[in-house]
Formats: sequence, structure tokens, C-alpha cells
Amino acid sequence: MRQPPRFSRRRAIKLAALGAAVGGSTALVGCRASAPQGRLLYPRGGLPPAWLKGLPGQWGAQPLDSPAAVLTELNRSGEDRSDQNRAAAERPLLLALGDGWASQLQRSRLEPFAAPDLLAQLAPFAHAPSRLFTADGDLPLAYPWAFGSWLLLLRDRPDLWRRRFEGWSLLLDPSLRGRLVLPSSPRVVIDLACRQLGLTGADAEALADRRLPVQLRQLVAQAAAFDERDGLNLLLAGDADAAVLPSQRVIPLLLSDPRLQALLPDSGSPLWWQLLLHLPGSGPDADLPLPLGWLAAGAQPPMLDRLLAGGWVPPLPPERLRPALARWPERLRALFLPPEAVLRRCTSLAPLTPAERQLGQQLWDGAQSGPR
Repeated sequence: MRQPPRFSRRRAIKLAALGAAVGGSTALVGCRASAPQGRLLYPRGGLPPAWLKGLPGQWGAQPLDSPAAVLTELNRSGEDRSDQNRAAAERPLLLALGDGWASQLQRSRLEPFAAPDLLAQLAPFAHAPSRLFTADGDLPLAYPWAFGSWLLLLRDRPDLWRRRFEGWSLLLDPSLRGRLVLPSSPRVVIDLACRQLGLTGADAEALADRRLPVQLRQLVAQAAAFDERDGLNLLLAGDADAAVLPSQRVIPLLLSDPRLQALLPDSGSPLWWQLLLHLPGSGPDADLPLPLGWLAAGAQPPMLDRLLAGGWVPPLPPERLRPALARWPERLRALFLPPEAVLRRCTSLAPLTPAERQLGQQLWDGAQSGPR
């Protein structure tokens, strides 16, 4: 049986540039001769430009500066009822958000995501985020179009790479004190501290573990910054030696910078999810169908290859992804799609109960106030 053709390094880097590049314009993407009827809001850099170009003509996509700006615009567009026609025209029908931001939306503001054939093609572990982590049997409220893990990225540290079998415990190496960039999310940092203790994720039982406050304090004391976006510049400039980053940001870098090596420990990591959410329409846009063909295109070649090049991995069953991944260097394949045993140890960050949120905040406050 013929094997799929392999990417040369030059071709892989070129494709990565196509998949990862983000346009700077804030104008509507995909405008045609007639004004679009449906409005899609997304944070800048939150959707692949190559995929956006295929958005049907009835839809226009508008980038905003951040996920917080997307939620602010959503609230603003629903406040002014003085001109119902203008309000309907400005109201978005689709939102692209990460799972943490999407969980802040009231479910009553969302329409069920009516794409049963597409949702049925996703891997089983994508079902919970499609329901925004509500109970089994609830209607899906989101289309999870991409997912990934958090990775440990090392720059010019072959000594630590040789000890990669130590997993997340490497974060506590004395040589990384003040040379480590950790995520801006306290919840992800707490999850990493739990995994250092051999606990699978920061569930209620793990948060109550008596060892966790000390472990978390030690981890927090290592950090030079808690900022995966701007803190990445510290790593690339040589002012940090290691960073914990979402896989989507890491994989394109690995293709272009030979100083970098990335690790997903066998103990797994939190998963991140990118979701599309459907809002109710009114007036002329009430019956506008979802762009199902556009969604389907992202899960099959050639667009699938371009999404992968940008680090975006659709949560498809492994047998659907393997032919595309076979065209990538072997060292990267397990970063796109972790081995089954590792993936089972990865956990999604479902919304916390009030008690879990309070306990997590107490842990974080205690770690921040400890000796540095």
C-alpha cells in the first residue's frame, strides 16, 4: 500500500506560515458584492485565515482584540433596542471562543448547535465540550473544531531534554528559577502542580490534597512571568529557558526554530478547546442556515493540512487524523495527537462548582503570598 507523501522541511515551514499567519485588518472577512447576513465574531488569531477565506458569502467574520472583547461586543449588540432593524443587523450569530470563555456565557443565550452529522463525526472525547460540559444527553451547544494540550517548551536546554522522562517535575529544576514562563491561567498552573504529585488533573479530590499548597507554592516561585502570549518573547529572546504553552502556539515554532524542543509528559496535561457557538437570530437572519459546508471543509484535506500547519487539530477519531499526520515529521505527531494512553490522562477544564472555585482561589492566593 502506498504511503502518503512526506512533507519536506521547506514545504512544512511554508504550509505552517500559510496556516498560522493572521491578517491585521479589522474589516469584515469574506465580504462579497452584497452585505453579509450573518456575523461571526472571533478574537484576533483565533481562527485560521486560510479557513476563513472559504466562509460563504452570506457570512462576514469580524476579528476583535481578545476573547473579552468578543463577550463585550456580544453584550453591547444586545443592549440597544431603540432600532430593532439595526440591532438585528449588528447582532452576531456565531462566536468563536475558547472553552474557558465560552463557559462564561449563559446557556439560555445560545441556540443548540444544529449540525448532528458533523458532531457525530467527532471523537467521543469531544462530546463533553460540545455540551459545554453539561450532563450526558443534553443538546450540543457548540461545535468543537480544534483542541490540543499544554506543552513544555525548552530553548537550548539539552540537559533538561535528556531528563524529559521526569515530566512536569522538570518545572521545579533549580536552574529554571526565574527562567520559566507559566500560563496566565491559575487553574492551568494548579493542574500542573497536581500532575507533579501524580494526580490526574485538578478535580475536587486533588484540590483537597494536603500536599498541594506546598507543591503549588514551589511551582509559582519558579516563574519569571505568567503570560503565555507576551511571555513567549522572553523565551525566544533568551531571557527564559522554558515555557508552558498551548500546543497550537508551539507546533509552528518547532518547524522554524531548531533551538526549541517540546514535551507532553506521559502524565498528560489540561486540554484546550476552540468552539463555535450559535446565537439566536431575529428578523431577516432568523432563518440563515449554519455554514455546514465550511465547517466540514476544516475536517478534511486539503484544508485539514492547513489547519494542522497552524497547530489547529480537529478532534477527529485517530483513524481520520493519521493519514494527514503521516505527512509530518515523526517527532511532531504525538504533539498533534497524543498517544491513546497519554490522551486518557489529559483532562478538559470543565466549569468549577462554587466550592471548587473558592478552594482554587484560596490555593492560588496562598501560593502568591508565599516566599519567592
